[in-house]
Amino acid sequence: MPKIKSHSGAKKRLWRTGSGKLAFTRRGRRHLLQQKSKRQKRIPRTVIANRRDLRRLSSLVPTL
Repeated sequence: MPKIKSHSGAKKRLWRTGSGKLAFTRRGRRHLLQQKSKRQKRIPRTVIANRRDLRRLSSLVPTL
């Protein structure tokens, strides 16, 4: 049997919280922050994945 491989982009972005939920960081908060509005910068960084997306996200990173 071949090894199950994780999606390399997803494993850099997703992690499990202490309660076992999948979380990720929203885009647009790394650089070029001077020209972005205060509202864009205030948006919460960490988001819990929607329960409808869990099957799809879990298949991308089966080791989580």
